[in-house]
Amino acid sequence: MTKTKTVYFGAGWFNEKQNDAYQAAMQALKANPTIDLENSYVPLDNQYKGINVAEHPEYLHDREWATATYNGDLVGIKSSDVVLGVYLPDEEDPGLAMEMGYAVGQGKYILLVMPDEDYGKPINLMSWGACDNAIKISELKDFDFNKPRYNFYDGAVY
Repeated sequence: MTKTKTVYFGAGWFNEKQNDAYQAAMQALKANPTIDLENSYVPLDNQYKGINVAEHPEYLHDREWATATYNGDLVGIKSSDVVLGVYLPDEEDPGLAMEMGYAVGQGKYILLVMPDEDYGKPINLMSWGACDNAIKISELKDFDFNKPRYNFYDGAVY
């Protein structure tokens, strides 16, 4: 398998559980032989002017930073082959939901990735409807992005 696909890496990082899922999914992507991670778009690595809001939260109130970061993320979605959403069923992320909705409008393949212990829990109906497939983080390193397929999520919706 060759690294031919780029991914938009949609994931929260605002608390310990989100950060743990973020790190686990990122490690799995690094091990995946079909993802060109070097040319993929990771929003956390592409904040406007390189300003890290985790270190400088005051920029969350800066219109220039917020507008440019938002628009940069839209370019990231448009220019990536696949949109990957690290999804936590107990913590619906409105930012990820917006990114997935935009990706649907762009005709992108959308893969939801959940921590293994959360897989099977009920998920939001709109997130379920937007995704083309939903897998466990442990399956991500072996997912063949060169052959994306539709599949049903095994859990319920709410």
